[in-house]
Amino acid sequence: MSEGPTLRQLRYFLRSVEAGSFSAAAAAEHVAQPSLSEQIRRLERNIGAQLFTRTNRTLQLTDVGRMIIPLARQTVRSADDLAATAREARTLTGGEVSFGTFSSAHRYLLTPLITEFRSLHPQVKVKIVGLNSSEVANAVRNGDLEAGLVQLPIDETRLAVSDPVLVDEVVYVSADANRTGQPISIEDLSRATLILSEARWQADDPLRRSIAARAEAASVDVAPTIEVEFQSAAMELAADGIGDTLVSYLVARSHESANKVTWVALDPPYEERFAFVTHASGSLSPATRQFMSLAHRHISALQSVASGWSGRRPTRTAASENGR
Repeated sequence: MSEGPTLRQLRYFLRSVEAGSFSAAAAAEHVAQPSLSEQIRRLERNIGAQLFTRTNRTLQLTDVGRMIIPLARQTVRSADDLAATAREARTLTGGEVSFGTFSSAHRYLLTPLITEFRSLHPQVKVKIVGLNSSEVANAVRNGDLEAGLVQLPIDETRLAVSDPVLVDEVVYVSADANRTGQPISIEDLSRATLILSEARWQADDPLRRSIAARAEAASVDVAPTIEVEFQSAAMELAADGIGDTLVSYLVARSHESANKVTWVALDPPYEERFAFVTHASGSLSPATRQFMSLAHRHISALQSVASGWSGRRPTRTAASENGR
């Protein structure tokens, strides 16, 4: 049974059309004429039709030969494009990073990470989507993104989840230093004018679930007075004295309003763990794989910052010393 035309046969056919003879086509392709002629005969056998009417002087296309020229060109062009795309991705002279993160990552991770990656690989496109972690996980699971950095826990169905690469701590933030003199208990939270982020993702937010569990165990009610989507918005409102909020330490220290607020840990402390997720199939483009490798280095530096925090210093001076 015939396996169909090969790319080499189609290339020789198109070259013969352009050159007008097998000898000229063979010279252009740097092959012996008998080899080229044999490939044309095999092509004719594969498709079951004669492509040329051979004369003493020139080659004349048959009706079938004329009909298949556009298809042959399209097939060869597609194969060339496929090879070029693979080559660009393999050598990182092309391709695209497809990556998702939790929404607050832009505060302290994405700008330096993308800047360095682009300086190393200026021809690679970069698509970074900032979403809630559960939405990032869904996008990777469904193939809309190649990989992501998410807060644990998540639904791990059809995903490969790395060990935690970053451990941060939630802090209580207030414009009133009198309210951050000591770690904040769940009872303290129940009495606070509280601003919470992740308004759209309450059921999927690990911090919200933890607060609810702590409140139930202590027989108190913790209800936010104000709910917003992003931690950055909650920080801005807290800086204006509208209420107090809970954000990640790395978000608090990197926010432009950090010098207007103080913060302190929860009692007991609440840690946030972040990990890389990829599809369970394990397939990653070279560009995304390289981006993740670079991200790991940047995250390691952030971990040193997060681990170095005393966890109990609520002074504005301490905030200023961190470069804000």
